[in-house]
Amino acid sequence: MGETLKGKKALITGSSRGIGRATALKFAEEGADVLIHYRREGRAAEETAEEIRQLGRQALIFKADLDSREEIDAMFDHVERQWGALDIFIANAAATAFKDLLDIKDYHIEKTYQVVVNSTLQAVQRSVPLMEGRAGRIITCSSMGSEFALPRYANIGSAKAALESLTRYFARELGPKGITANCVSPGVVETDSLTFYAGDRFRKYKEGVIYKTPLGRLTQPEDVSNLSLFLASDAACFITGQVIKIDGGLTINNHYPPGSEF
Repeated sequence: MGETLKGKKALITGSSRGIGRATALKFAEEGADVLIHYRREGRAAEETAEEIRQLGRQALIFKADLDSREEIDAMFDHVERQWGALDIFIANAAATAFKDLLDIKDYHIEKTYQVVVNSTLQAVQRSVPLMEGRAGRIITCSSMGSEFALPRYANIGSAKAALESLTRYFARELGPKGITANCVSPGVVETDSLTFYAGDRFRKYKEGVIYKTPLGRLTQPEDVSNLSLFLASDAACFITGQVIKIDGGLTINNHYPPGSEF
């Protein structure tokens, strides 16, 4: 264990599993106390929190539906009561329906944009007063679908593009307060969400991605957590307003991997 984030307080949305969980554990290993946010995976949240406590760090757990302004406010009220301050906010949670454009309904768009974009703005508005004078860090999580047109990805891909733009505005307006804002943009991450997205073509899809990735494997949650750790650290104090890709070189290729059109 290290002390890169010793004494820091972090709130990570969607941190009971996947990238969020890996980031919560990484931050705890480096000295941070973490609030584990979840919507449905209560047992997974408890397991993640217990691992953090075993590392000697404090773990708060909070269930909140990011569709609800009231529940988001309740989560930050809890942070304010328990800690009175916040150093790091990571907007990791996402929700979407993987559908072709002509099949997307209004409620699909509303749900995705609320969880990915609207809730992030509300969370940052609540985070900033808790970060005053603490060199706060805001980190958002995008995806390669914000830039590349992937199959059945228009809904969340467009929301992630909006999130990247919003992050730049966070950086511009919050910089004078000493708060940085950056966005991590992973490639194809090996999580449950990927399995759901690829469906019964997962194996072919995975092989195609690996074939087109210079470093020869899928992105792992721990890869993303390592980048977030750097952005949350003092070493990144002069980096802000950036979208940083972490994909093993996948997106430097001139077309998406074979076998991905499904």
